[in-house]
Amino acid sequence: MKKFFIKICKFFGFEIIDQNQFTSPTLNKELNEDLSIINKKSIVLPLGEVKITRKVNSILIIVRVNTEIEVWDQNKRRLFEKPKIEYSVRSIKSLTKSINLCQKKFPNLKIKTIIVDDSSKNENLNRIKELIENTDTEIMSLDTKKFETKIKKQKTKETFSNLASLMQCFEIGKNIGEDLIFFVEDDYLHFDTMLVEMVATYERISSQIGKDIFMCPSDYPYLYMNNQKTDILIGDKRHWRTINKTLCTFLTSKKLLDLYWQNFSKNCEDRHDPFEKYINEIYENEFCISPLKSLSVHFTNINSSYGLSPFINYKELWDENN
Repeated sequence: MKKFFIKICKFFGFEIIDQNQFTSPTLNKELNEDLSIINKKSIVLPLGEVKITRKVNSILIIVRVNTEIEVWDQNKRRLFEKPKIEYSVRSIKSLTKSINLCQKKFPNLKIKTIIVDDSSKNENLNRIKELIENTDTEIMSLDTKKFETKIKKQKTKETFSNLASLMQCFEIGKNIGEDLIFFVEDDYLHFDTMLVEMVATYERISSQIGKDIFMCPSDYPYLYMNNQKTDILIGDKRHWRTINKTLCTFLTSKKLLDLYWQNFSKNCEDRHDPFEKYINEIYENEFCISPLKSLSVHFTNINSSYGLSPFINYKELWDENN
């Protein structure tokens, strides 16, 4: 009778929880294993199942790289006070590990990475090329000349290049993105599970609310410096909170990139205060979430309100991506 009941449940798409044996007979798994199935269902104990209506088919990852400028627009040094190339290399290495784990977990998910490089020296570029061997990663050089009529004249060459590289990344996403697009800066170090959790959480929460969303992988300290009201949601493996500001590292969909293209384009036309002014305006109308605790850490100065996420072993994360 028990076997017959399990077969009936499987036939109708129901899952059974055996709390005595701490297993799910229909999934043939222990309850401490991952019970969710990509593009089908998200299961979090004890909240039950969310049917996935917003499936993720592909991710285009676009990484902005500048290995020469230590900290743009600041005279401060980063945590550990190393040359910028060390942060870029560790960032790309950690991202590659996260991509590999995601590809192993979701073999049918299409993942492509493009690196937009801003004038790196050959020796620095060669170090990056060594990291991405045997991966689906392409390196593009930043072409600042094509943006001379689109971006207002800036006080410094570095500011113009920063705006140009951001605009080039947005244009790449608009032109060749298909589903999800992940814009990444080269001073973030990522935990191995970052991309797996973002994909699974994107599916779960987008399916629940019935619309595409924005996601930031980093839990910034500035989010705790005022009495900002927030909603807490359950993701795939951790809590997430709603936020109304990000930097330029975030994930969204091609649909939302097209819908708010005027905001993305306008944000790159001049140096604003804050820098992400017109991107942040989007979050007045759309859902944006960040993880608790962080899946990526922004390695800036230790006193920066836009930097190190709380409750992270920074040294361990740094050393394991050497």
